[in-house]
Amino acid sequence: MGRTDRAVRMIAAPPAAVYGALLDREALEVWLPPDGMRGRVERWDPRPGGGFRMTLTYLDPAGGPGKTSDATDVVDIGFAVLVPQERVVQRAVFEAADPSYAGTMTMTWHLTPAGAGTEVTVTAVDVPPGIDQAAHEAGIASSLANLASYVEGAG
Repeated sequence: MGRTDRAVRMIAAPPAAVYGALLDREALEVWLPPDGMRGRVERWDPRPGGGFRMTLTYLDPAGGPGKTSDATDVVDIGFAVLVPQERVVQRAVFEAADPSYAGTMTMTWHLTPAGAGTEVTVTAVDVPPGIDQAAHEAGIASSLANLASYVEGAG
């Protein structure tokens, strides 16, 4: 594999608020699904070595087939590293019969204080080749926009 995808966004909220939204089950269900999807967390264990399982459902499955079924992507996320207010490292494995989605993708959410806000950089490494790079980076950017709306609205 070896491909790296990334997105960056400035969020008008302190790192503590952003970090909190990364580790809150209900918050994740609201902001993590990119545009055109909704999400449901099925298992939740927010600690290093823990993780969660999320089902993402396409609102219009005709727009592109899901990885797990025509309408869904199911992903198991493990928390590899949690550094409060600085970094969340996740290991993601998609449930899919297609081998082009196999493997473990590592996603790092890096939070950098910047003025009155936080610069959030998401870096995904070892992205499975079945995931289109432009669509993936657009999806990460969409999730970051949702995260910004979520935490900025909470202040």
